[in-house]
Amino acid sequence: MTGYSTVDSFVPGGSTAAMTQHRRTRSPKLGGGNASMMSSNINLLNTIVGAGTLAMPGAMSHFGVLWGALLIVWCGLTSAFGLYLQSRCARYLDRGTSSFFALSQITYPNAAVVFDAAIAIKCFGVGVSYMIIIGDLMPGVAEAFGSVDSGLPFLADRKFWITVFFLVFIIPLSFPKKLDSLKYTSIVALLSIGYLVILVVYHFGADEVPNNRDIRWVTWEGPTAALRSLPVMIFAYTCHQNMFSIVNEIKDNSPASIVGVIGSSIGSAASIYVLVAITGYLTFGNEVKGNIVSMYPPSIASTIAKAAIVILVTFSIPLQIHPCRASIDAVLRWRPGSSRPSGGGTGSQPLLPSGGAAGGGALDSHGAPVVAMSELRFALITSVILVLSYFTALSVETLDTVLAYVGSTGSTAISFILPGLFYYKISDPDSIFHQRLTKEDDDAEYSADDNDDDEESAAVTGSGLLDSVASLGSVISGRGGRRRSKKWRWDLEHLETGLIRKMALGLSIYGACVMVVCLAMNALFSAHH
Repeated sequence: MTGYSTVDSFVPGGSTAAMTQHRRTRSPKLGGGNASMMSSNINLLNTIVGAGTLAMPGAMSHFGVLWGALLIVWCGLTSAFGLYLQSRCARYLDRGTSSFFALSQITYPNAAVVFDAAIAIKCFGVGVSYMIIIGDLMPGVAEAFGSVDSGLPFLADRKFWITVFFLVFIIPLSFPKKLDSLKYTSIVALLSIGYLVILVVYHFGADEVPNNRDIRWVTWEGPTAALRSLPVMIFAYTCHQNMFSIVNEIKDNSPASIVGVIGSSIGSAASIYVLVAITGYLTFGNEVKGNIVSMYPPSIASTIAKAAIVILVTFSIPLQIHPCRASIDAVLRWRPGSSRPSGGGTGSQPLLPSGGAAGGGALDSHGAPVVAMSELRFALITSVILVLSYFTALSVETLDTVLAYVGSTGSTAISFILPGLFYYKISDPDSIFHQRLTKEDDDAEYSADDNDDDEESAAVTGSGLLDSVASLGSVISGRGGRRRSKKWRWDLEHLETGLIRKMALGLSIYGACVMVVCLAMNALFSAHH
């Protein structure tokens, strides 16, 4: 609800009497976090950069250098727009209560369970693919350190290494409730990806590349192979499952801060992907495989690179467990025919329950208490996710298959379809939520403009009636100019809501088309094999 405060202002024209006036200002939204912009950027970038880096050169081999690089940038731009739409949607909810479930409850309540199920499946698939990478790379690392001569054959077993990392690292790192708690492991993970980039670029410059190597500069292999590799590029940017956590926990949630986090994270990831894709592809040509690190000859540098990738994906798995747990909890709370989850909530349940919410005193946008996940429920859901991920990783050995199907379904839905549909629905001019947000923004602007008027009036007090009238006229003219002008702003606040709604709908349609085409291509390829 919009609050009202009494503000004293000077009467222009030299009067020292105070005029009491009711000014409408937006009431503060509780539940925000204390995460810095740097911490948010690190966690989001670590969520983005992962297994996709390993597969980029192989994906580029199907598209060619030119179209592959353009496609990497295009996927980054579309993913960034999806993140931006999520941040816009978060404005319609109370601070700290943003989540896919909360938005679905006030936009498409009957489909809320479908949305959260898709998010859970997507995050689960990503976590499994990371465990598979551990099993693929660690035997080679152990062999480089003499595991063959040690007489311990289990050191060459992928299942052994998946089990070790699962028990020692993945389980302990999956139980912190705050995403900000993982910022230090995210820094270590990003240092690992930095070493990988250096290794790929080094081999490109140092290795002798045959002159007769077949390189596709402009042409592509064909629509079948290219479209089947498209999900790998889409999957590489998927971080949308943690975007609401970033918005909930960041201390400064201003549009400039949020756009800065999105731009720096996506921009850094795109730069890494383009660099690794081009240098890796030019090194091996069309013979490049899905995991480029495995193609380098045994050496100390390549062994360290494999260990660095293991560290990267190990510290990235908790970033997938985090939203998967919240989505499963939302699915379990959902009841058919009701727009509210069981337990008395309203759907404004935060992805990361704040301390106030846990105490039962916090209210959501609709005036009802926010439902927090109990300690027992938190532990049970986390344990089930971990156990299922572990046994699935032991059973599946093909990384490309997991990446392709996860990218075709979950990644396209969470990156394009859901953000577009949510914003298009909630920003409808006839929506009560949009009307309330617009009213709060107008009230805040009105209050800010009046404060400017007060300062201007105080500055001209005692200077004469004509000077005061002239000054007030310029203030009014300036205020009208501010409201009419739509100059470009780097935080994108100059964009009209109507334009963003059209672009959001286009993003959803684009995501649906990508999902259908990629699933069809994957099914066709699987049938031929």
